[in-house]
Amino acid sequence: ENSDFQLIADLDEAAAYVRQLLTNKRVAVHVVAAGEEAMTAKILGFAICPEAHKGAYLPVDGFGMMIDSVKPLFESRVTICANDVKRLMVMLHRHGVAFTAPYFDTSVAHYLLQPERGHSIEGMAQQLLNYEVIDPESYLGPKGRTQKKIYELAPESLVNPACERADVVWALPDVLTRKIEENGMTHLLQQIELPLVKVLAKMEIAGARIDVKALNDYAEVLTHRMNELEQQCYDAAGMNFNTASPAQVGEVLFEHLHLDAKAKKTKTGQYSTTEEVLNKLRNKHPLVDLILELRGIRKLLSTYVKALPLLINPATHRIHTTFNQTVTATGRLSSTNPNLQNIPVRDDMGREIRKAFIPADGNVFFSADYSQIELRLVADFSADEIMLHAFEHGDDIHAITAAKIYHKPLNEVTPDERRKAKTANFGILYGISPFGLSERLNIPRAEAKHLIDDYLRPFPGIHAYIEHNVALAKQQGYVTTKFGRRRMLPDINSRNAVVRQFSERNAVNAPIQGTAADIMKIAMIAIDRRFEQEGIQSKMILQVHDELNFDVIPAELDKVQQIVVEEMEKAYSGKVRLSASYAAAPNWLAAH
Repeated sequence: ENSDFQLIADLDEAAAYVRQLLTNKRVAVHVVAAGEEAMTAKILGFAICPEAHKGAYLPVDGFGMMIDSVKPLFESRVTICANDVKRLMVMLHRHGVAFTAPYFDTSVAHYLLQPERGHSIEGMAQQLLNYEVIDPESYLGPKGRTQKKIYELAPESLVNPACERADVVWALPDVLTRKIEENGMTHLLQQIELPLVKVLAKMEIAGARIDVKALNDYAEVLTHRMNELEQQCYDAAGMNFNTASPAQVGEVLFEHLHLDAKAKKTKTGQYSTTEEVLNKLRNKHPLVDLILELRGIRKLLSTYVKALPLLINPATHRIHTTFNQTVTATGRLSSTNPNLQNIPVRDDMGREIRKAFIPADGNVFFSADYSQIELRLVADFSADEIMLHAFEHGDDIHAITAAKIYHKPLNEVTPDERRKAKTANFGILYGISPFGLSERLNIPRAEAKHLIDDYLRPFPGIHAYIEHNVALAKQQGYVTTKFGRRRMLPDINSRNAVVRQFSERNAVNAPIQGTAADIMKIAMIAIDRRFEQEGIQSKMILQVHDELNFDVIPAELDKVQQIVVEEMEKAYSGKVRLSASYAAAPNWLAAH
């Protein structure tokens, strides 16, 4: 294409260029920056396209003065199109720019259409515009150690690649909005996904405070425990070996102790000692449990206990996780650096990590989460009489399930039967197989199959819902949430039973998990809006699974609690009322 891209390095000229854009309906912006994390990345320049194949690259010098020239654009009424608006918002905020302009995020729009693919400008250009973007190797040099870093390049050599990307971003919204409309997801994009971008940006900027001393103390406790376990491993094995080396662990388990005559070796000629392999051998020798516990502690130490203090931002003294809105297939958020979703909750060791998340001085940590939202949605979608009745009267759904499965009165259900019913309740939602259930409950496979069959008998509504969803997926190749989010299931009619059954499980689970994710997003947007309207200074800081966490000024606690619970519970209205439980405490663990 004949394109007209220019370099504007002079600040006055740049300011004049930006001024004339303020009457535009929309512009596309591509920011060149060095660094992964938005809270620490360095802005190198702005490529701005006000119309097709026309644009300018405005480089940022060492003093960052150029940002002042560009600032009016982000505080105007011009719609800013970009491929990661949240990153842009966070980077600009650090330079005192409030991104208040309306915006369109091409990566978020593409995510709705193709949740399982990447959302890079290059990929979308190829897929949607049939256009090849300039190969970075042409200006950075071939991949490898000698490849130049983007910040080493002169602004002149960035004009074309940066403006070309902005040009692609200029062309994408029309294509994306048309496809989204065809798929019936306009409401989802306009009312849920796009407004959420701003909310997540605020949460990333707010960050969370970490009690470093508590973590360092805990590191000592864990290290001491590791040393004890190592010694126990040597005693159990009858020899010393490196417990951190999978190769040596494999030799000890399979050549020295002969725990499995059919043990498989990996390509590199070592024995496989994955968690899956070890879990199957747990009953054969005490060493296996010791190794598993050791691995758990090592992972905890490296992923969280020692990693969290290193993630503290020197300027804010807080941790700023990145919330990913375009990653999971189900519509849930994920997070990186740190990954909040993976902090272990069930065991005591992981709980200490949550204890280290604390509010600002003098504030309280407030946590609210949906109680059994997915089971409530199952009751709602399937209109199953028994489940609807249980939720309506606040009965214990797991105990009721147990009573039905084991054919006995409610008051005779044992805690163990309730536990099995609870696992069945959640397992069956996720389409768990008899094999999976027998593994999880440590019961024979025949009993597990029996449990699943017995489970569906008293809940005809759920049984019908499962069958209906699978049939629908087979017919149309996808399933949707209540808000129109799609989960594509290309393998639902596969001849391979394993592959097909995996898709069938997703056909049942995706509408439930995805609707729960949509509801959480709706609640977050509503809470943020209320905080703004009512001048609340407390901050929403973390979102994990079905819970939201806040750093709250004590004087605002009652108000925050009222807003949060109200907005969470009214984010969806079906046949079952949503219920949010909450607590305020000195740290995340105590509030949970």
